[in-house]
Amino acid sequence: MLDGRRIAVPESRELDLFTRMLERQGAVVVRCPLVSIHDVQDSGSVDAWLDRLVQGRHEIVVLYTGEGLSRLLGFARRKGIEADVIAALRKAFKVARGPKPAKVLRGIGLAPDLMADEPTTAGLMKTLSAHRIEGRRIGILLYPGGEEALPNFLEAAGAQVDPVLSYRYASDEEDGQVLAFIQELASGTVDLIAFTSTAQVRRLQEVARRFGQEADLDAAMRRILIAAVGPVTAEAVEKAGWPVGAMPQDSYHLKPLVMAFGRKLSAAHVSPA
Repeated sequence: MLDGRRIAVPESRELDLFTRMLERQGAVVVRCPLVSIHDVQDSGSVDAWLDRLVQGRHEIVVLYTGEGLSRLLGFARRKGIEADVIAALRKAFKVARGPKPAKVLRGIGLAPDLMADEPTTAGLMKTLSAHRIEGRRIGILLYPGGEEALPNFLEAAGAQVDPVLSYRYASDEEDGQVLAFIQELASGTVDLIAFTSTAQVRRLQEVARRFGQEADLDAAMRRILIAAVGPVTAEAVEKAGWPVGAMPQDSYHLKPLVMAFGRKLSAAHVSPA
């Protein structure tokens, strides 16, 4: 399905897995790990939030990402209160944005009480607006770059909001490596780029801006087929002014992503770059 296709993969956490999946189908993978993920530097804010959770001060807990919940549990483990945090989550009304936080919940014997209509901030807003939130105490486990929209919406609706971030993105890779990646995209030798996070989109834009490569990057992104793992990433791509050509319809994971852009490439009947 992907024989000879040159596919750019700006992935970090699952780069090796994603590369193997593509190479098994005959693709030539252009790799560039753009971002790495770390615990937040201010552990005090997370510890204080966990204390409030254990004290029962969150009637509702909104979980954005599986990464965020996994790292939150890591903070609790190091603090020696993991069992208390799990017990508190069991009592709280848990709202998950998508399948990844739900999967982490299942790993500790829990399940979401409510799933967003769609795995986006807008989906969370729509879902929560159908429930009584005025006067409710809501803890929100956020993701980097999404710190404002949902808390502002809930506060405007009369809720008492307690947000926290448990992880951050760090651009550890050298700018020169990212710049070389941008230049390869601009060279016309890449058929497709597969985005799996909003941080990847922002990082490419930042480096292109810093080195005066914005026009070249924009031109490349309008020529190359762009795939996005899900609607949140697709929204970031579109905000950058680039068209999304392929995205899974229901399950936002690597395998459905590969199937989605494989079908698109096959239907296009375009020779590999």
